[in-house]
Amino acid sequence: MVEIDEEIAGLIAMIPIGTVDAEALPTLRATDFGSPAELSDRVERTDLEIDAQTGVTIRVHRPVGATGLLPCIYSIHGGGYVIGSNTMDDARFDAWCQSLQIVGVSVEYRLAPETPFPGPLEDCYAGLRWVREHHVEIGVDPERIAVAGVSAGGGLAAALALLARDRGEIPLMFQLLECPMLDDRRVTGSSQLEGLAIWNRDSNEFGWRCYLGDLYGSPEVPAHAAPARADDLAGLPPAYVCVGTADGFRDEDILYAMRLMEAGVAADLHVYSGAPHGVGVFAGTALADRYNGDLESWVKRQLGLREKV
Repeated sequence: MVEIDEEIAGLIAMIPIGTVDAEALPTLRATDFGSPAELSDRVERTDLEIDAQTGVTIRVHRPVGATGLLPCIYSIHGGGYVIGSNTMDDARFDAWCQSLQIVGVSVEYRLAPETPFPGPLEDCYAGLRWVREHHVEIGVDPERIAVAGVSAGGGLAAALALLARDRGEIPLMFQLLECPMLDDRRVTGSSQLEGLAIWNRDSNEFGWRCYLGDLYGSPEVPAHAAPARADDLAGLPPAYVCVGTADGFRDEDILYAMRLMEAGVAADLHVYSGAPHGVGVFAGTALADRYNGDLESWVKRQLGLREKV
């Protein structure tokens, strides 16, 4: 068992969270993990189809009344590669578009197991390329585009940073990796912990099996599928990596951040004692508020914004 922050543990106990598997998948996909009931009228949202063949769409969030080309945070939702939707980013961009004066873009990528790797990653890349090519249309500064993601979205964001570097088409300002899902091998100590909340080791195995398909268990899994396997991390954009001690991804995330630093990448690593996977959703608790506050402060610094005194 792992120790969870007492305040958050009381909230988790009220939420029936089980293992994500094939039997649970239809119910979970029918569950609304998305937008809050009320959204601000100070942010305008536009859904755009970027690929009729794949059905990939993006949701563009922009502060009402903003002029000129703004920095863009391109976000990839979590859900273990098998569940979730881009409306999960609505609440964050509702706040950040106003406080940071950015354009937020959330991509709706195809899910596994119906679409295994490389489909979801290519969907994310297609959306990113569309944003850069159509930057004037949506009011984005093409030289100030960053990628971000939580959990599997963090894994896809890390993979997208690698892919963008390797293809040399899209420069990225930074990568924001929240408790990212990076390593299909699941050989670290934290990946084998019992009693993990939110995303346990059986769910993790299921997510990777679905995402990798026939590649699962193979030594030939490419780094663009599982970024922890990357041999070369040089030349990547500045990174923020955060994870909790009660998260199965703890060790792989710490190791990835250390390897980024060793490769000469500017990387900030934040590890939160007692934080379970996805701690940021427990807004209003002291730990989650510190977690979310640290993250936003780092983003402000990357954007050249001054903190309020």
